[in-house]
Amino acid sequence: MKRYRWVASALLVTLAAGCSLEPVYQRPAAPVSAAFPAGEAYQTAAAGTASATVPAADIGWRDFLADPRLQRLVELALRNNRDLRVAVLNVEKVQAQYRIQHAAMFPQVDAGASASATGTSTSRSGTGANTSRNYSVGVSASWEMDFFGRLRSLSDAAFEQYLATAYARQAAEILLVSEIADQYLTTLAYDEQLAVTQSTLETAQAAYKIVKLQFDTGIASELDLRLSETTVEQAQANYAAQVRLRAQAENALVLLVGQPLPPDLPPPVRLGAQPVLTDIPAGLPSDLLQRRPDILQAEAALRSENANIGAARAAFFPRISLTGTLGTASAALGGLFSGGSSAWSFVPSLLMPIFTAGANQANLDVAKVQKDIGIAQYEKAVQTAFREVADGLAARGTYDNQLAAQQRYTDTQQRRLELANMLYTSGTDSYLSVLTAQTDLYNAQLALVTTRLNRLTSLVDLYRSLGGGWIQRTGDAPRQAESVS
Repeated sequence: MKRYRWVASALLVTLAAGCSLEPVYQRPAAPVSAAFPAGEAYQTAAAGTASATVPAADIGWRDFLADPRLQRLVELALRNNRDLRVAVLNVEKVQAQYRIQHAAMFPQVDAGASASATGTSTSRSGTGANTSRNYSVGVSASWEMDFFGRLRSLSDAAFEQYLATAYARQAAEILLVSEIADQYLTTLAYDEQLAVTQSTLETAQAAYKIVKLQFDTGIASELDLRLSETTVEQAQANYAAQVRLRAQAENALVLLVGQPLPPDLPPPVRLGAQPVLTDIPAGLPSDLLQRRPDILQAEAALRSENANIGAARAAFFPRISLTGTLGTASAALGGLFSGGSSAWSFVPSLLMPIFTAGANQANLDVAKVQKDIGIAQYEKAVQTAFREVADGLAARGTYDNQLAAQQRYTDTQQRRLELANMLYTSGTDSYLSVLTAQTDLYNAQLALVTTRLNRLTSLVDLYRSLGGGWIQRTGDAPRQAESVS
């Protein structure tokens, strides 16, 4: 008999502790290759990473983005950017929602006082009446015994949603650092293109004056004059367009920073002298699962959907609640705290779903489908991260060669223009050759600036794709996305 009592007691303790009907979570297999692509586009990148030992996620953005002006802009943006501020507030909101859900697992205790009066008539005429009064003061407690883990599963789901929001905030901060760098580099590129256009315009205007003088003296033809004039007008049109684009680029930068650019910013560093790190190891695709906050966000959301399945399963089982009160009650206010006025009540209740017209099964089906959606979204996040890193490695492996070739091409066009001018001055060739050479040189110079910009922005994007931008300085302790208080 004692043995049965012991077993019954153990069973009761187990039920009181509750059980979980959540499926055992297993991380989906990464739907990508075990290594990043290899080939001609990645040869330089592979050679460049041989001596690198610090992963991108552990490299501080101050060490990667060494331009003092850019560092100041990032600093201001991390304090003032409104999108980042919303992301931080979303973390606080979801954290509070988690605390609300978690509180449902504990007894709820309330204190209350009440007074009531009831009158009844004592005659047919209604002239007499008896009045009864009742006063009570006490404490009440209610508790849902989570036998089947419904509340625990809902709490787990809320906690994972909190983590997902915290990782989303981390991803937003990393993205902001790269966006500031990309936009700043874009403004530098427009500055250099404006300088190229201004120089071309001044050269074209000087050439036009010479050709105009030659036309007036009968040495040059009207065709040469008009060709020279078109160069001037085209340069002026390009200059106006680039002034507009430069202003719009700065407006975009101001929006990212979250305030007007202060006048005491350090001087800018031109594109060709930007001190950006290039020797960053790519590691393995599996490393991205722990370094990319967007992947961690997708996995936290998947774990939340997994927990919701447990809550949906628990809805098929009974819900047991305990409600009790303890206090005093009296017909007279003065006797409320006198001896013999104590009162208590204990009301256990059981709610067993019998007929729900399929609602519980439908809720379970929704939870399972939502988990399948979460798996697909997680896999897509992994694939997107793999593609972004692979693209960045291909860019790093090819842009240096492209930039060197573009520089040689521009130098060749510069020499070609000099020769064309010599031939035209000596009367050996027409002005059309000069115009063509000048146009080709101008386009080559603009392309050179664009190539420099693309090379730098691709390095910044690779840094972000590998999880860089979360800490300020290399060697700083890794920051947690958030912690529950």
